[in-house]
Amino acid sequence: MTATVNRTDVTGQMIIAGKPVRGSGPTIHGINPAAGERLEPGFAHGTEPDVEAACAAADEAFAPYRATSSEDRARFLEAIADNIEALGDTLVARACAESGLPQGRITGEVGRTSGQLRLFAGVLRDGGWNGARIDPAQPDRSPLPRADIRQRKIPLGPVAVFGASNFPLAFSVAGGDTASALAAGCPVVVKAHDAHPGTSELVGRAIADAVASTGMPAGTFSLLYGAGPELGTALVKDSRIKAVGFTGSRSGGTALVAAAAGRPEPIPVYAEMSSINPVFLLESALATRGADLGRAFVASLTLGSGQFCTNPGLVIAVDGPGLAAFVSAANAAVAETVPTPMLTPVIAGSYADGVAALEGVATVEARGAESDAPNSCRAALFSSDADTFLGSDVLQQEVFGASSLVVKCRDAEQVRAVAARLEGQLTATVHADEEDLDEAGHLLSVLELKAGRILFDGWPTGVEVGHAMVHGGPYPATSDSRTTSVGSLAIERFLRPVAYQDVPPSLLPTAVADGNPEQLWRRIDGRLTQD
Repeated sequence: MTATVNRTDVTGQMIIAGKPVRGSGPTIHGINPAAGERLEPGFAHGTEPDVEAACAAADEAFAPYRATSSEDRARFLEAIADNIEALGDTLVARACAESGLPQGRITGEVGRTSGQLRLFAGVLRDGGWNGARIDPAQPDRSPLPRADIRQRKIPLGPVAVFGASNFPLAFSVAGGDTASALAAGCPVVVKAHDAHPGTSELVGRAIADAVASTGMPAGTFSLLYGAGPELGTALVKDSRIKAVGFTGSRSGGTALVAAAAGRPEPIPVYAEMSSINPVFLLESALATRGADLGRAFVASLTLGSGQFCTNPGLVIAVDGPGLAAFVSAANAAVAETVPTPMLTPVIAGSYADGVAALEGVATVEARGAESDAPNSCRAALFSSDADTFLGSDVLQQEVFGASSLVVKCRDAEQVRAVAARLEGQLTATVHADEEDLDEAGHLLSVLELKAGRILFDGWPTGVEVGHAMVHGGPYPATSDSRTTSVGSLAIERFLRPVAYQDVPPSLLPTAVADGNPEQLWRRIDGRLTQD
């Protein structure tokens, strides 16, 4: 008999189909990066038998879970949100300890995480996710009759989700990938990130409790710990997994894409990976508010020690007095920054290596204050001319942290040339005054081929969770530029269309049944209607 575990306890155990399971692999601990201290308890990694058990449970759960109604799944998602919020200070304190992030940031993440779950509950109740289409039969059509053809979307099957390091809640165990997959009707097996194991267990138990309280199949959710090359690869290669959601490094994402493509049955991997998020400062905007832009840019750059996938790691502008004012103000702001802890010792070490690499090929404009605190991020600003930038692979690589590069161009034509040579990005930002709009129009046509989100006169470090948001982009920003990992459209990743031709009315799914029993908006003969 399994002992009852208090919802707020951190036990060091995995969760497989609702049951606590202790791993048999190497033991890891959460680390408080601000103090450099190990946190208890230890978490033993899972092994391939744990992957087998979790995937078998998800496979068994798939048929009954996908058969649940939209309303039942909506209530399930809302129950998860309620359970996460009920963890209160316990969850916030553990997440702060494991990440070094301030309380306000973590509290905001709790709200974003529960908000995403409730967003998808609303998507389910709206019913548009079904994508219902009906082309009624035309038996008298000449020269050939038309069959009755109806289409709806169905879930792919069990989904593997890999938690991110930089968002211990909103892109982790109950984050957007999990929320959208569960909304689609797909059971989820999560591989927790080693950076926040205790936080992951608390949230995992909140999901497992919601599974039980709402009567969902036990295998609807499982939580595993383990090293990516071993457990993660085994998870992606398991034949019962039908899609993957991942947020992390380019190397990690491309390895999972390769593993998924090498299966006897290849599956989609929706990986968010690498982005330097260029900011374009146009000439009139620089002339009228260059110094103000410089200060606002540094505030965005250093937010959360720069550990955002949308961190502005590149600034591109025509060299001149306006850009000089921007750089001067930015340098002063960087010099005043106080180092803050990074998420893990490994991330702090990688940041230091990335900054050192830039120091060898670019001009150092400013560095933040020094600190003896462990794992701290000392902000850095560099500059280079456009010709050097275009000829250097190092200058175009992402440095995860509060580091950015200013690229000085000869003219607007060279600004566009730099834009055209960039890799795929999550975001591209343009600051423009009225006098800049003609040039901004030319630039916009380039940027929409490079980024998933283009924003004007703002800063990219803030992703609104809603219906119109795109958090994706061409490779290497993501592995599939047609999708988004944030917003209601994220559910589309875990659905596929099925057409029903001349199926007897009594066998038709309700989404495409005669009489529209669910009162959905459906496209009938090309016309959107609720008839």
